[in-house]
Amino acid sequence: MIGPLEIGLGFGLMLLLMFMGLHVATVMAAVAMLGAVSYLGTPVVFAFGNQLWAATEDYVLLSIPLYILLGEILVRGGATDRMYHSLADWLNPLPGGLLHTNIGSSALFSAVSGSSVATAATISTIALPTFKHRGYDQRLVLGSIAAGASLGNLIPPGIAFLVYGAMTNTSAGRLYAAGLLPGAIMTALFMLTILAIAIARPGLAGHREPDAPLREKLGRLLHLLAPLFVFVVVMGSIYTGWATVSESAALGVVCSLIVAAAYRRLNVQMLHESFRATTRLTAMSLLILAAAFYLNFVLGLLGVTQSLAEVVKSIEASPVVLLWVLAAFYLVLGIFFETLPMLVGTVPIIFPFVVAAGIDPVFFGVFMVLMCEISLLSPPVGMTLYVIQGVRREGTINEVFQGTLPFLLSMFAMTAILIHFPQIALWLPELFFGP
Repeated sequence: MIGPLEIGLGFGLMLLLMFMGLHVATVMAAVAMLGAVSYLGTPVVFAFGNQLWAATEDYVLLSIPLYILLGEILVRGGATDRMYHSLADWLNPLPGGLLHTNIGSSALFSAVSGSSVATAATISTIALPTFKHRGYDQRLVLGSIAAGASLGNLIPPGIAFLVYGAMTNTSAGRLYAAGLLPGAIMTALFMLTILAIAIARPGLAGHREPDAPLREKLGRLLHLLAPLFVFVVVMGSIYTGWATVSESAALGVVCSLIVAAAYRRLNVQMLHESFRATTRLTAMSLLILAAAFYLNFVLGLLGVTQSLAEVVKSIEASPVVLLWVLAAFYLVLGIFFETLPMLVGTVPIIFPFVVAAGIDPVFFGVFMVLMCEISLLSPPVGMTLYVIQGVRREGTINEVFQGTLPFLLSMFAMTAILIHFPQIALWLPELFFGP
């Protein structure tokens, strides 16, 4: 068993190498091998192959490429742009107008895509041309798109929940149920932020668009049925027990193909582009996950888990205090690191603290995903901010940074609500699956 000093040095080295720009999978594997060579010997280094297999053979992980593919098909199948304009019909009359559509469409797309980056790319591609010459403050437009994108992992089926569940052996079904209410509350807080800004500074919210005739608005409501249909099939099949998480993801892909065929976008070229994007994103995600599993394996052999549990017991901090300390830690860390590196790089270290303090692993999964989503909005490294600027191709990234600030305050408020009212995350899992 190694001591706190060695643990701190190893963790610091890992963060330093990530900060220097090395690929997160390389960093975690290198630190794990360094620890194995220094304290355990070469047989543990050679065990990397076994851990690589163990990390990627988990049946639940089949969901990751399937959810990515589901989102890619919906985007290329024409469902998302129709969904956006249908929501605009009903949200435009609110103070803030089309800004609410950015949040609403992001929430709806998040319920089928599972990826914040994909949500950012999709909604910004549709929304940015819509705001041209309509008098909206550009920073607020960009901030609302970035805020909506941050719902991508928090609203089920988020891929981050799958990664966390695989690393901690926590039920993906319970995690999905736990994310529903916090995701809904976060959506409401973003829309309240827009309302407050639009009322306080009407000049920032553009001019109100004339309402379309009711008959046209009702007709376009049909375009909301596609994402709702996919969401109901995916989540309904899980909670009725009809399908596992992986099987429900496959059902979602089948439903997305039906939607693409209904919009007459189903063809070989569209499928080829969707498969290529899915392969690229899946390979990147699973390489990082495999390296994290090996690091977790080495940490277990070194006795790090037991050492950290003893530290928590000696501190005797209450769960609320510990969560606030972790929130401050992740807020600082999120300034420098992206979501997946932050998640897989720290969970093996932090999770023993959480278990020793008596914090529910399902609740902590929601807390972790919320912290990761804050990192996506945190300048200067937030990935979604650069995705939006890449789609925009004009102005400066600083305008995106400035636009996110009011929405970051909303996310801080959500963090406080979640820490002090944990039943927000635990009520639905207990209702669906029991205590």
